[in-house]
Amino acid sequence: MQVVPSFRRSATLTGAALAVVLATAGCGADAVAEPVPSSIAAAGTSATTATPSASPSAAPTASPSPSPSASARSAKPAATKTVKAANGWIPVDQKAWQKQADAYEATKPDPAPAEAGNLPEFRADCTYSHRLADDPIVFPGLPGASHMHSFVGNKAVDADTEAADLMKFTATTCKPVQDHSAYWVPTLYDNATGKPVETTGFRVYYRSLQKKAAGQMPVPTGLRMIAGDAKKKVPTPRGAQGQFYCAFYGPGDIDGVARSKDGNWPICGGDATLHFMLQFPDCWDGEHLDSPNHKDHVAFGAGDACPASHPVKIPAITFDIRYGAKGSPAGFHLSSDPDGQSASSMHGDAFVAWDVDAMNQRTKNCVVQRRTCDNDGYDPFSYN
Repeated sequence: MQVVPSFRRSATLTGAALAVVLATAGCGADAVAEPVPSSIAAAGTSATTATPSASPSAAPTASPSPSPSASARSAKPAATKTVKAANGWIPVDQKAWQKQADAYEATKPDPAPAEAGNLPEFRADCTYSHRLADDPIVFPGLPGASHMHSFVGNKAVDADTEAADLMKFTATTCKPVQDHSAYWVPTLYDNATGKPVETTGFRVYYRSLQKKAAGQMPVPTGLRMIAGDAKKKVPTPRGAQGQFYCAFYGPGDIDGVARSKDGNWPICGGDATLHFMLQFPDCWDGEHLDSPNHKDHVAFGAGDACPASHPVKIPAITFDIRYGAKGSPAGFHLSSDPDGQSASSMHGDAFVAWDVDAMNQRTKNCVVQRRTCDNDGYDPFSYN
């Protein structure tokens, strides 16, 4: 068996094991979850339509920590507020979207080398940036109103961040640097020490969940959405969906060699550490950059097509998150559920803002041509 990078789970996953990791907001068990070897990835079909759930609740658990981006945020002028409709929908600027769409249609794909992989995706590899009890999607303009979040990507993000800020303050912890987006998840805490456990790797895939590239469009600048449910508080025992799993080089038990005392968290063996996968939808309504529950403006396609209500096919974002922890009997808790201490409230936010030319070119090169790309371009070392 070929050894794969540590961000890619063991190639011995069975279909059942793959389904365990699909911790999504209504994502079907046969959705493509991760670019593991093509023998597994090819088995996935399009995801089912997601059922919107409530947006994350406010539950601060700790004080914000100093971050590398503190100076950038303090120097930021007051943001120009996005005009929201009274019902919470944020309309897309149709002129700006048409400009991006026209540029995309004029973009010609670069020839793909014969050795490039055949997984239709591109990606950004990000590292931890800062931690704040802010959420510019759910609680815009309300610093400290959220439970604690761990941010990667754009270093200037806080409660007041708007799409224009992401395109102006572009310092990032992601590669490529053309990705100005902000990504965040609830902070993970070690129950034994009470200290946060921050991500040691955060890969963001932009990929096709469908078998056909027809109608594929790029992600619009300023799109924001949430996957997962911060209010879900159910146990996550061995084999449950929505749990963290163990990943490392080669084969192994993704459910861990043991469990925490409450059964909710795996204890990893060998060189394995905790990972989590989170899948976002691949269809957009073409009219709104956000919705009241931060989910209704996007949906999962089915049957290699998007639903009529969400006709614009966009690359689906997938979070592949790595933590520098192996697990312990004491287990962990998320800032979104300090009492229940299960993993079921795990969720993620994406506030997308790429350099438009880079987004358009990667969508054409990698998703439309169905070729695997890494941070810099075509990836000749991917599975074929």
